[in-house]
This record gives sequence, structure tokens and C-alpha cells, in this order.
Amino acid sequence: MAVFRPYVRETDQEAVRRIFREVGWSWSARQVDHEGFGEAVRVRVAEIEGEAECVATSCEGTIRHLETDLPFACILGLVTSRVARRQGLALNLLARTLAEHAAEGALVAGLGMFDQGFYDRVGFGSGPYTRSVSFNPADIAVNVKPRAPRRLSQEDWRAIHAARLARRHSHGDCSLAPPEITFAELGDPDDSFGLGYFDGPDGSLSHFLWLHGKEEHGPYRVRWLVFHTREQFHELLAVLKSLSDQVHLVGMHEPAGIQLQDLLHKPLAAQRITEGSRYANRIRTGAYYQFRMLDVPGCLAQTHLPGTATLRLNVSLTDPIEARLPDDSPWRGCAGSYVVTLGESGSAEPGEDSSLPTLKVTINAFTRLWLGVQPATGLAITDDLAGPPELLEALDRVLRLPQPDPDWDF
Repeated sequence: MAVFRPYVRETDQEAVRRIFREVGWSWSARQVDHEGFGEAVRVRVAEIEGEAECVATSCEGTIRHLETDLPFACILGLVTSRVARRQGLALNLLARTLAEHAAEGALVAGLGMFDQGFYDRVGFGSGPYTRSVSFNPADIAVNVKPRAPRRLSQEDWRAIHAARLARRHSHGDCSLAPPEITFAELGDPDDSFGLGYFDGPDGSLSHFLWLHGKEEHGPYRVRWLVFHTREQFHELLAVLKSLSDQVHLVGMHEPAGIQLQDLLHKPLAAQRITEGSRYANRIRTGAYYQFRMLDVPGCLAQTHLPGTATLRLNVSLTDPIEARLPDDSPWRGCAGSYVVTLGESGSAEPGEDSSLPTLKVTINAFTRLWLGVQPATGLAITDDLAGPPELLEALDRVLRLPQPDPDWDF
């Protein structure tokens, strides 16, 4: 019988370190040695025969819906040892972890998925596609002469974290609260470095690049690119371009709302010419994040759709997580019937109104609809969402949201 409980550093450290090593997470294995492990992040374990065999790590943060920041629970890691696979430990531990965050006020949870389908079983739905672009920095079409940037190192982790939190924001972006999260993700000093500018009104770090890579000619990976204005963004691209005498390939995620192809010389020709090379130029697209609501009335109360007509509907919602929660859990998931209002002021009230059309939907698909990952008419084809055609079309008109972008790796 598995026991689910908080991590105890004195007795669990070696077992958790071993779990991370067994799944190939060498950096996470080293993190366990840090004194802040278990303080900056929430750590929960599943124990079998007195030994931790599954571990879940999470932290608090925010997720932005249009211009409103909502309390967010980020699942940083969920791993099971080699001897405890296929016993339901991971999803049961995850369900309990989500219940804790929900009870403390988190409205939404998110995680990075290893593949489609697994986390759907506890109510997660796939997030938006993100694009990763690999290009020769010499091809950057920005005619800016950058100032000499300041060199950033691991010692600047607090300034880097503060700049990440204060960055240019957009719909769907996530921010993780503990500064130690940034410290843990900086990487080894031998193969990571930063370049940036301290132009904040108080001399704070305003815009910067953090890169991974140590080979003479690359590839380099831009792990973080933080900026506020067009001028700052172009200056950072010009800094990347200045490395092109030596570095032949740089990869990065596209910032929200920006199409990097606009700022590259002949990107399609570069892809054809370099195909199959170590320095191949390419654009890759995939959905790597998943999200789920933890509190439907709480999320809808913070949903403001300016300039749209008000739409009212019944929502009949199912949630698969309840079966994985213990009987004494005060949070039971989000299943139920709601009367939902969408417009300048949103709401979700328990109950039904026989005069309104009804949307039948899982929490997975409803979260995707609310975030704007896909329109209702599209989700009706690919996901568990159904309703009268005129209701789906009305939802498409009301929920005209920008493409969400987490803009924070987790």
C-alpha cells in the first residue's frame, strides 16, 4: 500500500536523488543536494515499503488571462522510479498535489508533458503550439549597432529572476514565483552565460539574453530573451548577430506575438541549403504544455472580455480527477453543472437554467476553450466538447482571444 506524504530531506534525499538519476534527470538529481530543495518548491512523495519511489515537485506563480493575473500552480516534475512503474503512483500523487494547491487558492495548474494523453487522465488539456526557430545569427535582418552588453553570470540570479517577472507580458503567459526556480535553471557555468543591459529606472536589469552552448561554432540555445520594447528586442537581436563571426547556429522559442521569420534574410532558402547539416536552419512547431482549471467559478470571475456581447449558457462539466483523490480530500475537482456568463464580467454559478443552451464538456476541453487554445467549433471535432451548432458558433464569436503563450519553460 502506497503512502503519500510530504518530502523529508533527512530521510528521503538519497531516494529522491536516485529517482531523478534513474529517469535521466541529472540536473534535478543535483538540485536535491541544494539546501533550498523542499523549501522553495513543494515536494511530495509516494512511499512503498518505507522508501520514496515517486516524487512530485511544484510551486506557485501566476497565469495571465488577457490582462488579469490568476493564481497558478506549476507542476515542475513528476517522476517514478524503475521499480514502481504502472502502479498509478504518479497520477494519484499528482491529484493530491493539485488538491493542495486548489485548497490554497490556485485557480489554474500547468505542466510540461512528455507526450499526449497521460496527464489527460487527471483533467489536463493540451496548450497552444509553440514555435522553435534555429537560424544563422548572421542572417538577422536588424540594422542596429548594439551597445556593449554587460556580462551576466550565475551570481546574477536574483536580478535575472526579477527581470523575468517584470518582462513584457501577454495572454497566457506564466510566471513562477520562487527566485530559486531561475537559479536552478541557469545551468552549468561552463556552458551557459548571459548578456544584458541595466536600463531600468532604478538601474535594474531591463533586457537580456541567457544562452546555453559551449562548442566553438555553436549551436547556441537562447534559453531566455527578456525585453519590454521594440528597441530593446532589436538590440538583443543585434547582440546575437554580433556573435555570428564565430557562432553559426542559434535556436530559440519565438516570443509571443512575434514572427521571427520577418527578421531573417531568406529563411526558406537557408533551410533548404542547410538541411541535414549540424547547423540546419529550421522552424519546429509542437504543443508541449498542458493546463487545467482548478476552480471554474474562480476563473470565470476573473474573465473579462471587453467589447463582446454577453453570452449565457449551461455548462455540464466532467472531471476525471475525482476518482484519484482520497475520500477525505476537501477538493473534489470541477465536475458539475454551471450557469456560465461570458462577457465584460464573467461568472459561473452552480445549477442549470432550462432556458439556456447546454455545452457538454470535460474540464480538459473547457480549459482549452477558456484559454483560447482552439475555438469551440474546432474542439467539437477533436476533443470532448459538444453543443448545438449555434452555441458553438456563438462561443467562437465571444471567445476571440489572442493565441496564448506560456513564455516560461517548465
